[in-house]
Amino acid sequence: MGAHDMKIWGVVGWKNSGKTGLMERLVTAFVARGLSVSTIKHAHHVFDVDQPGKDSYRHREAGAHEVLLASRKRVALMQELRGEAEPDLDTLLKRLSPVDLVLVEGYKSGAHPKVEAHRAATGQALIALGDETVRAVASDTDARVPGRPTFDLDATSEIADFIASELGL
Repeated sequence: MGAHDMKIWGVVGWKNSGKTGLMERLVTAFVARGLSVSTIKHAHHVFDVDQPGKDSYRHREAGAHEVLLASRKRVALMQELRGEAEPDLDTLLKRLSPVDLVLVEGYKSGAHPKVEAHRAATGQALIALGDETVRAVASDTDARVPGRPTFDLDATSEIADFIASELGL
């Protein structure tokens, strides 16, 4: 099973639209159904998963290209780009071990199918209106996009059912 055989579904939305909460609930829902799930999240800024002063941080600061941190519970591989172009989503997917479903947060411009998290409080128009890859909307409003289902933002099992049927999971 290569990267291109893996089922991929995205979660997009403006800042504070509830993307991360929806991602978290969907992971929980699919794992409860017995599926293996991995996630990819796009961050728009410099982020650090380890703290200044820790050994792995010092290795990176010293100039290491990759730092692999391993324990009995977890393995984390940090790859410093050191000026290389940011890898695209396809490249990142190829780095993942095969799973039943990869949920992707962000990467709005990717060609993969997505659900949009939407909250009235953001004051933003729906991304779905201008983007055919957004196959459904999960909203706390009665926002509608013709020809695409709208779910309550908290209706996790309905959203999961929709994604599962679309992907044939």
